[in-house]
Amino acid sequence: MFRRYFSVTKPGIIIGNLISVAGGFLLAARGEIDWPLMLATLMGLSLVVASGCVVNNVIDRDIDAKMARTQGRVTVTGEISASAALLHALVLAVCGFGALIYYTNTLAVGFAAFGYIIYVGVYSLYMKRHSVYGTLVGSLSGAVPPVVGYGAVTGQFDAGAVILLLMFCLWQMPHSYAIAIFRYQDYRDANIPVLPVAKGLARAQRHIVFYIALYALVVMLLPLGGYTGLAFMAVACTTSFWWLLMALRGYRRDIDMHGWARQVFAFSIVNITVLSITMAVDYHAANPQLLVLN
Repeated sequence: MFRRYFSVTKPGIIIGNLISVAGGFLLAARGEIDWPLMLATLMGLSLVVASGCVVNNVIDRDIDAKMARTQGRVTVTGEISASAALLHALVLAVCGFGALIYYTNTLAVGFAAFGYIIYVGVYSLYMKRHSVYGTLVGSLSGAVPPVVGYGAVTGQFDAGAVILLLMFCLWQMPHSYAIAIFRYQDYRDANIPVLPVAKGLARAQRHIVFYIALYALVVMLLPLGGYTGLAFMAVACTTSFWWLLMALRGYRRDIDMHGWARQVFAFSIVNITVLSITMAVDYHAANPQLLVLN
């Protein structure tokens, strides 16, 4: 029973979000770490993300049944009923939001709620099935975790929070388009209008290169704005440039599109993980004097 209820929360997504939440929190903490607050933020948001993933699995039962990689999900096989899964999601949401409300602040709770509503209400219920822009909308929810971690410490939606939101939002785009390319047949079978299916592989390739290039520029705003140091800049330049070169390889005539997309996807995870860790340890000693957005 535990395995079923654990798998429906999409543990891989939770782990990825934990890393980004911790990165945002430690960047804002600048060495003065409130460990109980950090633990509460990590646990609270993890439960919120888990709840959103469970609801997403319930909503996507029909299309998951048509995709090879998702046909074994417990909400598709019937190992967990829709009503049981929704009750599970409700308990997770109450516990998660309860922890955030009790231990953090309005900004952190507000962004967690924003991400939840976007992912469950806007992306899962409508955009994913009806619009090529579903990936862009979904990227907003994926960019929320580091902002929640950052906001839990600062309580302010300042320039640092804006940079993190843009950085993780832009990262989501090539990451997601790469998945859609090497899982092209799955998305086509399920009639999901992701960019490669709706507009073609060539256009998806161009978008991947464009978003990686834009992402690389936004990442540089952290050291240029005084939030991180030279070590972060060096790591960011190296990983982002390598990711961009990898994306540009997709234009070779002899390229295996499937294998290329898998490489772009795999390195996207390496890239964001390394940068999340680096910004957590290479924070700038002094608080940057940047505009607070009220």
